Amino acid sequence: MRPRVLVLRALGLGDLLAGVPALRAVRRGFPGHEVVLAAPEALRDVVAAVDAVDTLLPASAPGRAVPVRLPWSGPPPEVAVDLHGKGPSSHLLLERTRAGRLLAFAHPGTPHVAGPTWTADEHERHRWCRLLAWYGAPADPGDLRLPPPGGPSPAPGAVVVHPGADADARRWPPERYTAVVRELRRRGHRVVLTGGPGEDALLTRIAGAAGLDGADVLAGGLPFRRLAALCSGAAVVVSGDTGVAHVAVAYGAPSVTLFGPVPPHLWGPPPDPRHAALWHPGPPGDPHARRPDPRLLRIGPDEVLGAVLARLDGRRT
Repeated sequence: MRPRVLVLRALGLGDLLAGVPALRAVRRGFPGHEVVLAAPEALRDVVAAVDAVDTLLPASAPGRAVPVRLPWSGPPPEVAVDLHGKGPSSHLLLERTRAGRLLAFAHPGTPHVAGPTWTADEHERHRWCRLLAWYGAPADPGDLRLPPPGGPSPAPGAVVVHPGADADARRWPPERYTAVVRELRRRGHRVVLTGGPGEDALLTRIAGAAGLDGADVLAGGLPFRRLAALCSGAAVVVSGDTGVAHVAVAYGAPSVTLFGPVPPHLWGPPPDPRHAALWHPGPPGDPHARRPDPRLLRIGPDEVLGAVLARLDGRRT
């Protein structure tokens, strides 16, 4: 049996994709090991698309909490890697597997963990790459592209608009999305709408107001493989600060992402003319608030439309 490395990142879609550079550093740093990722069962297809992971260990908790337990079996992992948080809860969870070593950030609650210092004002990709580099496993924050997805896009060359998000704070108003979609259609561009589970009513509202027919509304929450193919073949992907924005970056699609409570220097795309991160600076907001963030509302339809058209022009060039 191969020695195993257990990595904890029991978070969401965007979190997993932002962690790809660190996961690849784990793979390179421990050749010959089986890399086991503790992540939600709902992300199984996403984990399968990440070439740095061998096995999914289902684990999840509400919100961004640390799971209560891990269903680990067999001999203890040789190494455990905490890509979930700064501790101490995540440290203690991994230590219960009796791992030979724990790679994690230092925390006063677990003084025996001699890791690097956690920095709050740091981009998510850079944070975890810095952790791995501190332990001698060099990581490149820009190493986040995934292999091309199998299967054709359901709407090749379309502008993909994803108006939903898992919190109102990061949800741009539907009437503004409608204005952008309507103008893109007037200019001759095909637009398709996507949404997550429970967002069909939002898509129907925007589609009806913008004049889209049923074929251009991909409702019900697309399976990841179909979503990956859609984003990979898109002319531009337009969304709020949510998982779909990370899917676009992972598959090299031009993107326009609208930021509000969380600034793009913490969660935005890498510097690249294909990607536009729209944000109006201001005090930090609550990403889980029940109303759109004031910084998000400062973004107007004309600003979004201009960014989309610039990406379309760049793609043609």
